[in-house]
Amino acid sequence: MIFRALATTTIAALAAACAVPANAATKAAGTAAAAACRDDAGWDDPSPPYHLHGDTWYVGTCGITALLVTSPQGHVLLDGGTAKGAALIEANIRAAGFRVEDVRYIVGTHEHFDHAGGIGALQKASGATVLAREPAAAVLERGRSERDDPQYAHLDPMAPISGVRRIGDGEVISLGPLRLTAHATPGHAPGGSSWTWRSCQDGKCVDIAYVDSLSAISDDYWRFSEHPDYVATFRRTLDAVAALPCDILITPHPAAGDLWSRLGPGAKQPLVREGACRAYADQARARLDKRLADEAAAAPKR
Repeated sequence: MIFRALATTTIAALAAACAVPANAATKAAGTAAAAACRDDAGWDDPSPPYHLHGDTWYVGTCGITALLVTSPQGHVLLDGGTAKGAALIEANIRAAGFRVEDVRYIVGTHEHFDHAGGIGALQKASGATVLAREPAAAVLERGRSERDDPQYAHLDPMAPISGVRRIGDGEVISLGPLRLTAHATPGHAPGGSSWTWRSCQDGKCVDIAYVDSLSAISDDYWRFSEHPDYVATFRRTLDAVAALPCDILITPHPAAGDLWSRLGPGAKQPLVREGACRAYADQARARLDKRLADEAAAAPKR
C-alpha cells in the first residue's frame, strides 16, 4: 500500500482549502448546463467539469477523460490528457472549486500521448507524485514507447517525467479516506491499468471503475496473431475487467463508455448501469476475435 503523511498546521485548515465552495460548484453546474459534449468531439475540445458522484469529478475534455478524486487531505488525478489538454484539465480542477496544488498523486490508464502527454505539465503545476505500473512507468520516463506496443509507429513522443514511482497489480493508493485500487489490464497498451474505488454521497455508496481502453488496434507493422502470448494476456485482461466492482463505468475515451449519454446536459440514460464492465469486456472480446479473424483471412494462402 502507499501512504502519505501530510504535514499540516491543522486538519481544519487543510479541509477548508480543499472543500468545494458552494459558489464554485454552482458556477461549474451552470457552465455545464450551457454546453454538451458530443461523442465525436475532438481530444482537446473543452468541456466544463462535472460532478460524477461523492468525491469524484470529471475534469477532462470532451474527447479525453481525466478524473479528480477528492479528499480534505488532498486529491488523486487520474490521467492527464494531451500536452495541450493539460491546461484545460488544470482549469477544470479550479473551476470545480479545487486547487491543483492539492493534487498529491497522478495516476493513469495507459502510456499513450493522448492520455499521458499532459501528465508532465500537471505534475509540475501540482508537485504531485506520478505513479504507474512498470511498463507504463518506463515509457513515461523515456517519453516514448517501444516496439512491444501494438501502436508504436503511430505514437507521438511525450515530455519525459523523472522519478515515476512504480506500483503493482492490486496495489492500493491511500490518501485520507480515499482508497483507489490499481488493476493490471494490459492489451490496448503493455502498461494498461484500470482503477476502482468506492464513492459515497448522501448515504449511498457506489463502486466506480475507471477502466482502460480495450480496443485491439495497431499500426501497420503489428499483427496480433503473431503474438500469441500478448493475445493471451489481453484475454486475461478482459476476464478481469468483467469481474470488477462496477456500478459506474468510466473509460479514457468518454464515447467508448457512452458517457455523454449518461452525464451532462445531453444525458438520457442513468449514470449507474448494472453489468457495465462485463458488457464493456464482452464488446472488446468480440472486437479482438474479429481482429484475429480478419488477420487470418488476410494471411497469404500456402
